[in-house]
Amino acid sequence: MSEHMALENLTVLDLTRVLAGPFCTMMLADMGANVIKIEVPNGGDDTRTYPPFREHNLNGERESLYFANINRNKKGITLNLKAPEGKEIFKELVKKADIVVENYRPGVMDKLGLGYDVLKEINPRIIYAAVSGFGCYGPYHLRPGYDILGQAMGGMMATTGPTAGAPPRAGSALGDMLGGLHVTIGILAAVNARTITGKGQRVDVSLMDSVIAATENTAIKYLESGKLPERMGNRYAAVSPYDAFKCKDGVVIIACGNQKLYEILCNEILHRPDMITDPRFVDMPGRLANQDAIQEVIEDVLKDYTMDEAVNLILSKGIPAGPIMDISQILADPHVKEREMFVEMDHPTRGRIPVTGCAITLTETTPSVRTPAPALGQDNKAVFEGMLGMSDEQFNALHEKHVF
Repeated sequence: MSEHMALENLTVLDLTRVLAGPFCTMMLADMGANVIKIEVPNGGDDTRTYPPFREHNLNGERESLYFANINRNKKGITLNLKAPEGKEIFKELVKKADIVVENYRPGVMDKLGLGYDVLKEINPRIIYAAVSGFGCYGPYHLRPGYDILGQAMGGMMATTGPTAGAPPRAGSALGDMLGGLHVTIGILAAVNARTITGKGQRVDVSLMDSVIAATENTAIKYLESGKLPERMGNRYAAVSPYDAFKCKDGVVIIACGNQKLYEILCNEILHRPDMITDPRFVDMPGRLANQDAIQEVIEDVLKDYTMDEAVNLILSKGIPAGPIMDISQILADPHVKEREMFVEMDHPTRGRIPVTGCAITLTETTPSVRTPAPALGQDNKAVFEGMLGMSDEQFNALHEKHVF
């Protein structure tokens, strides 16, 4: 295993807050990038006030574990970008950085005089990445954007949940997470392009676009058939049986993604070879049209099995299956533990805290959780002196003027 990290040669100026942007910069930091989180001097990132909280070991104040999770491995500085001195300091940092990431509403950075057109003149190699609700152009680009709007307007909610009732959002902020993933991919593509062209570029990602991309072939089905896709609960419009099925003590997932798996299910689990040749079920369109009948047969067999028994039996025949796991079961799961998807780290004021692990595994340059999320402005002196050569006198004078 290499002593190096995959992105250790990149410096990122992180102007993001809440989730979509910080999730992106967290991934970059996990992979070794030098991420400098820049927050407003008073209050900082909104998520410093988001639950869950842990009481401060030293003074009894509450501190956010939400913030601690998403902002690990980053340095932290404060900077007032509305102050002339703050703008100049930021520009000096841009000269020495590779990437700027922001998730303000489009136009905010331009109004500050710090938009891409300005920054690329300062550093032609700078990669400027923005993730917002609706992107930097288009009729909606000035609208405020949140995760639930991305899910609603990107088509995810319209096809999620049971047929009755209002369409639900996904249980986690998938719109934000998808936006964070897409902007990360865009940044890494731009980094590679820079090795070819020698120039940086702008990366523009919207939550709405990211969700639309994740609805896979929903639009294609509509364009081909003229019929709006219906909400189907846990079913899948392309494959059957591919659903949640009741058993003695709960629900299990069975996913027969092709004809061979379906035939194994019929022969070795259901003991109903007649369902292979039955005209209703002979091909995938037929099975999709008759899912209720298939479900009745499967659940009649599974009613005598516990979840564990059913999953083990079905897996033993080579058919994909698994339980629906809650977070307590996930945390206790040996597979999840071995892949280190939850790790503990020492925090100077919160003690031993849990954070999610990195979902990317690299054999030579392994991502890792190394340092806790920064206290507000904790690295001001180190960054301004180390990167910009600022003297103690300059630092103290600017601090007194509330520039940081």
